[in-house]
This record gives sequence, C-alpha cells and structure tokens, in this order.
Amino acid sequence: MDLTSNLVEIFSSIQGEGTTVGSTTLFVRFGECDLRCRWCDSPHTWKPASQCRIELGRGTGEFRSRPNPVRVSEVLAAAESLQLVEHEFVSLTGGEPLLQAEAVRAVATALRARGPHILLETHGLLDRALERVVDVVDRVSMDWKFASDVRRASDPRSGAVERFDAAHARFLSVARAAPAVDVKLVVTCATTDAEIDAAVDQIARVAPESTLIVQPVTPSGPVRDTPSAERLVALCARIRRVVPRVRLIPQTHKSYGAL
Repeated sequence: MDLTSNLVEIFSSIQGEGTTVGSTTLFVRFGECDLRCRWCDSPHTWKPASQCRIELGRGTGEFRSRPNPVRVSEVLAAAESLQLVEHEFVSLTGGEPLLQAEAVRAVATALRARGPHILLETHGLLDRALERVVDVVDRVSMDWKFASDVRRASDPRSGAVERFDAAHARFLSVARAAPAVDVKLVVTCATTDAEIDAAVDQIARVAPESTLIVQPVTPSGPVRDTPSAERLVALCARIRRVVPRVRLIPQTHKSYGAL
C-alpha cells in the first residue's frame, strides 16, 4: 500500500546540528507539531501543510510545490531526483514526524533500502509511536525539552506547565533499541541548573551510553539572546560529571545561510 503523509518540504543540504553535523543529508520535513518552543525557527510546521515543496536540483534552493498529502512513492521519486545515494543521511524531521508514525516507517524503509542512514529528529515525547519505527532507524536524535521555554500546543499560553522529564525518560528507554542515540538540550538564558540537573540525572539512569548535546539557542522569534561562553563551558563540565559523552554543538547552517 502506497501510504501518504503531510510533508512541508524535501530538499538536499548539509546537516547543521547534532553529532552528524557536516554530513550530506536529504531532509524530509513532516508537517504538524504538538509543541510550541519559544525559540522555534520553523513555526510554519506547527500546522499540517497545504502544500509540500520539493527541491528541483540538489542544493539549488529552487522548488516546485504540490498539494498534500504526498505518497511514499512520490517521496522516493523526489529523493532519487536529488541523487539520494550521494547522501550519507536522510533526516526525517518536522514539525514532529512521529505524529505520522506509519508514514515515517514507510518512508524510512523505502529510502534506507537505497543506502543512506536514517536519522530521526524528534521532540522525544511519543514513545508508543517510536516503538513502531525504531527498528528502521539508524540514529535517533531526540530533544529534551525544558518547561521554561516550551509548552504543549494544548497548554495555556501563560503560567507554569507540566515538565517533560517523565515522558522523555520513557521515550529514551525505547530509543536505546536504535544503533545510536543523541539527546539534545537546547539551552537558553532562561534554562535553569535545576532543569539541566534533572534531565542529566534521568539520562544517566536510562541511557548513560547516549551522547548528550548542549546546543546554545540560535536567537529566533521572542528569544533574542544566547548563553555566554562562560555559562556553556561550565554547563558542559557540570554535565560531564554525570554523563561522560557530552558535546557542545551550536547550529552551524545558519552561519552560511543553508536551509
């Protein structure tokens, strides 16, 4: 069966963040997200997209558009037109791809069979959905969200919200079945030591072998500042006492204007 999905875009670029930074990557961006991050640089992905844009040539930045939904066979055809086999990774990203778990599984299976590794980039909360796709993913890159900067779409727009730690821990326990797992902490000036300590303690308990990435926020939307170098160096030292594999990796693609 040729499943369909709601997609925002398909394009070729270089991975700009995380442990696969610098790798040739084909991006398949899924529409819709159930979180609202203050620093989100792609709020257009929060709702299902009416159109999916598909890059016309590898790295050209020129696109054609077609209406959603998009069939898996069309995703494969678009990927082949962008020289799929020349990419080290396919990133399934969003929005939140696991809101469309069956489509993620179908797309991952089809593209992985052509050679590239499958990287799943996710907010790290939908553990039941991950159970349905983890066996066709080569690397899970999950966020660990902090309630100081992130809300659920269903949360009120102001006031305290429920923390994400318990849901992230459940997700991480499933993610361990993948060959590799990265846990990304986006750190802003509002991020507290208590939030970081709670996250790191859970990561050390559930999956101490994972790589923990400290990513200083790239200012976007209402977030105008980024933590100082002194703060970031101190955080990495603090984290390394609990989780040995920690990396400080900012977003790089913004510095040279890539998608």
